[in-house]
Order: sequence, then C-alpha cells, then structure tokens
Amino acid sequence: MIELSKDNGLWIVTINRPDKANSLTEDMLRELAEIAESATEAKALILTGTGKVFSAGADLETAKAGLATSDLWERLSGAIAALPCLSIAALNGTLAGGSNGMALACDLRIAVPTAKFFYPVMKLGFLPQPSDPKRMAALIGPSRTKLIFMAGQKIMADEAYGFGLVDRVVEPDALMDVARELVADSIAAKPAIAAGIAEMCA
Repeated sequence: MIELSKDNGLWIVTINRPDKANSLTEDMLRELAEIAESATEAKALILTGTGKVFSAGADLETAKAGLATSDLWERLSGAIAALPCLSIAALNGTLAGGSNGMALACDLRIAVPTAKFFYPVMKLGFLPQPSDPKRMAALIGPSRTKLIFMAGQKIMADEAYGFGLVDRVVEPDALMDVARELVADSIAAKPAIAAGIAEMCA
C-alpha cells in the first residue's frame, strides 16, 4: 500500500490505498517514516498518492485505537523536514488531518485544482501534532493557520495557492511531470551544492 520507486537518485513514494481514500494504518505510517529516514541517500524525493485523494489521514479504526495521537506522525514529518535533498508533495487530491504534516514538511507542495486542505482535529477532540501548526504558520501566518485548525475550514487549492500553502496548482495529468521537472536540476546538482542551498533556505 506504500510504493517506492527509485530512478537515478529520484525517490517517488506513493500512497496506494484509493479504496480507503489513502487513509493510513499504523503499519503504513511506520513504513513511510522508515522510508523518509532512509532517504538521506536520495537526490530528490516526491511524495504522492493514487486516486482522487492524497490521504484522509489516519484510518478510522486505527485512529480510534490511538493512531491519531501516535508519535509516528512527528517521526515521519521530522524525517522529511531533515532531508538534505529537495522534497516535493505532489498532491493528487484532498488531504486531511495528520496527512497534512508530511506535506507541510516537504520543501514544495504542488496540487491539483480539486484538492482540499482541512484538519478536523478540533471536531474529533484531538490536538494536532506539535510541528503541524508551526510549519503551517511559517508558510501562511497565524491567522490563516487558525482558520484551518481552529475554525475547521476547508481550503480549496486555488485559495491555498493564494495563501502560500501550495506553490503551484496544476492539472492532474501534468502533476507528476511538473514534479519531475522541479527536481531535475536538484538531481543534476552535486550533493554538497544541494545541501548548501537547503541550509541557506532553512
């Protein structure tokens, strides 16, 4: 359900559980974290999903069993954020709840026009993972972050682009082509140069 392909230093990680809106079980979340932790050798990483939803967050049953508050979410987003290579979230559709964290941890986010961003933690009685509001606020400011987290608003891709939450909005059939184009120069660069630029932008 988590697929990994490697091509000339480009790692593409795909969440492939479209019949369940790409919701994550504990095993899937742990596998994502382990891949991110091992991706230090990658020259670029693209994170995406199959179907019309990037990820609905925690699988409902596992969320009830404690996955919604698991430290695996922080482990995953922390590993992505620490990568020295360029990381891109190629958002093929809506992302909800904890799945926002891995996208926020990426360097760039591109999304299809139908993507929605929301975080229903308040309604479900859970706090978000600690780094999620901080990373979002760094991108779009505290007021708009509260609009999503505290007011529970669903933000469409075009509005997310206006906020600065996503960097480009592209049609579904062009999503992966655009993602590959964005990482092309990063793959071609020497690792020390790529790492140096990443450090300068931190």
